[in-house]
Amino acid sequence: MEITKELIDYLQKLGRIRLSPEDQEKTMKDLGSILGYIDMLNELDTTGVEPMSHASGRTNVFRVDNVTNDEMRDDVLSNAPETKDGSILVPKTVE
Repeated sequence: MEITKELIDYLQKLGRIRLSPEDQEKTMKDLGSILGYIDMLNELDTTGVEPMSHASGRTNVFRVDNVTNDEMRDDVLSNAPETKDGSILVPKTVE
């Protein structure tokens, strides 16, 4: 992918930033270097390498969600101005 002045203008608009002409030239060179490095990485042979979502190999750890303070429900609801079916009733905020 070629880094052009039009691409830099688009990125400025997208990021809502304004670059000086010198910074635009520097950005074009820097982005070109980054994409060149990525192209170099694409040349590596990754046959047989398992894809992974995390570098550490960890997985999500789940726990059982146990209710520990259900006896406080009535106390909490007693502080609410309005309740309905065991929940605090609030004004509608979205039409």
